[in-house]
Amino acid sequence: MHRRIRYVALLAAPLALLSLTACSSDAQSALDPSAQITVWADESRTAVLESLGERYTAETGVAVRVVGHDNETIRDDYSQAVDRGDGPDVLIGAHDWLGQLVSTGSVLPVELPDRSAFVPVAVEAMAYDHVTYGVPLSTENVALVRNDALVSSTPATFDALVAQGQELVERGDAVYPVLLQQTEAASDPYHLYPLQTSFGAPVFATNEDGSYSDQLALGGDAGHAYADYLAALGEQGVLDPAITSDVAKAAFLAGQSPYIVTGPWSTGEFVDAGLQISVLPVPPAGPLPSQPFVGVQGAFVNSSSLRAAAATDFVTGFLAGPDAQLTLYRESGRAPALRAAVEEITDDAVVRGFSAAGADGAPMPSIPQMSVVWTFWGGSEHLVISRSGEAHRLWDEMVASIAAAIAPGALEQ
Repeated sequence: MHRRIRYVALLAAPLALLSLTACSSDAQSALDPSAQITVWADESRTAVLESLGERYTAETGVAVRVVGHDNETIRDDYSQAVDRGDGPDVLIGAHDWLGQLVSTGSVLPVELPDRSAFVPVAVEAMAYDHVTYGVPLSTENVALVRNDALVSSTPATFDALVAQGQELVERGDAVYPVLLQQTEAASDPYHLYPLQTSFGAPVFATNEDGSYSDQLALGGDAGHAYADYLAALGEQGVLDPAITSDVAKAAFLAGQSPYIVTGPWSTGEFVDAGLQISVLPVPPAGPLPSQPFVGVQGAFVNSSSLRAAAATDFVTGFLAGPDAQLTLYRESGRAPALRAAVEEITDDAVVRGFSAAGADGAPMPSIPQMSVVWTFWGGSEHLVISRSGEAHRLWDEMVASIAAAIAPGALEQ
């Protein structure tokens, strides 16, 4: 029953959204000051959201109750709560949850106050099937982190970068030319994705508006060229299953490599250790620019909320503002999604570097088919890197396996 109600609500959402947008110009007078909205977020962000909620209450009179949840279970907890009819008014979470949230009709479309005010990739990430469902709060992606004590300039291509690092290894000034984390059982497609996209082999093709289709695009000649490159990096020892995430981070901290491809989750330790680092885009290995996957954290409004006007104003009129986004940045270290907020961060070259490296990145696909890709992707790359077969054949087998698994009807089985 609840699911059917939510679909009706979702179909009616454009009309409701028009009325919400119409009142947003004078939101404080239009909102019921006796209302209380409930916000769910992962436990690491509960305190900062409580602080922001208090500021919102002071401005509007609308109370904000923040409930922390385990990050591993919050999405499923939310879906179950919405099914029961007792979900929160606002959910804070990752953009790639949208495939599940939209398919079950559990989030409302929202109108961004000014789409051009946000980093473009963040706006793209918050859209599903050409409709915007969330307000982008922050972005996160990998980049190339350089140890400035070992090198002061970085080549324009990944091959030249490897050669530069290899010269340091041959002189005894480094142990690794560049650190790209792997695992002992599989590769790490997420960290390697900037190289893959530089060959023109993204996972899925995109529509004219930049949204993802369900058509695979990682095969063909471009995929073969990338597979050849992976095999070459494996043969050179640049990619090594023994270089796990922990090993790579420890080696970079010890000054054993001029470069590491990693995200902001690692750089705090580098800075605390006294390393002088620069954060740069990953140079392309192929003929096209490299594009890392970009994850976007956003705020979503429950389609069944009885306080949709207040919830929508909280996310579009308050959390979308520079003050709120800078507050979230200072607590989490994630780059703000709002351009004006990024520009105000003048004393944090690391965050600005990650933001710049991800500005033209690719949103992590939120379509349901993406979950299937991970099942085959890393293991197949591992076989290519370890030269456990002919590279083109291994890559073609991976593409065929993914295609069969995402074929119409296959995901429903």
